Amino acid sequence: MIEIKLSSSPLDLQACMSFVASPAAGGIDIFVGTVRNRTKGKEVHRLEFEAYETMAISEMQKIADEAIDKFQVLKVAVHHRTGLLNIGEVPVIIAVSAIHRAAAFDACRFIIDTLKQTVPIWKKEIFADGEVWVNAHP
Repeated sequence: MIEIKLSSSPLDLQACMSFVASPAAGGIDIFVGTVRNRTKGKEVHRLEFEAYETMAISEMQKIADEAIDKFQVLKVAVHHRTGLLNIGEVPVIIAVSAIHRAAAFDACRFIIDTLKQTVPIWKKEIFADGEVWVNAHP
């Protein structure tokens, strides 16, 4: 079972955890990405995320499907934010439940790493002296 969400509203960690909860699960792994205040020695003021929405949702679904097949996990939630985010805010939550903890850990890492490589979501870092788009892919 999979839940994919792309939203300009704040993400809900408890909703992700509740979605993946299962009596069959021996473990739940959750990755929460946060906006940090520095990158490459420069002070970050905020981030902006843009997405090609229909394609991003489709690609996140494919990644979740692959994770379920590859790691035999029970449930997956992939939630990503768009718009302007301040330091400390959450742009992404990946939640995975599995019968065994190792599968949950492995699937969670696979999902976030693949998402960053293939999903058309772009990040702009905004500094005091300018801004730059990073992770421009695919």
